[in-house]
Amino acid sequence: MSVTSRLTVAAALFLGGLMGSATPAPAEIRIQASPGGDVLAYLEFFAAVEKSGQRVVLDGPCLSACTLVLSAVPHDRICVTPRAVLGFHAAQLLDRASHRRYPASAATRLLAATYPAAVQSWIDQHGGLSSKLLLLRGKELAALYPRCV
Repeated sequence: MSVTSRLTVAAALFLGGLMGSATPAPAEIRIQASPGGDVLAYLEFFAAVEKSGQRVVLDGPCLSACTLVLSAVPHDRICVTPRAVLGFHAAQLLDRASHRRYPASAATRLLAATYPAAVQSWIDQHGGLSSKLLLLRGKELAALYPRCV
């Protein structure tokens, strides 16, 4: 099952839990290892998380499209553990026929503009978004988001 399919199923199950299941939804979403994937699937999932009111615990790598959690979920509902790592890079378009990837400058500018100002500033201070993965972690991340308690 693709990442998109898994996220769609997870979002459907999650939303189903919100819509009246006997089992309450979990009080938090814990991200322990996300390599990223389809931007639209992540935005859909994080929109559901935002609507739920749940807290997001970043507890491991949250790379690429996963970092859109910062755009979708309010700052005060995100916390980080010492294992949290955010990985940012420029957007790419995939030619499904040839499986080649191409830079997507307009999409990169659009996505970067959705990040909170402090994250945008950190990205700019580290050379901006490119094909190179920028990793935000440790003290720098803890300066932007509260530690989970």
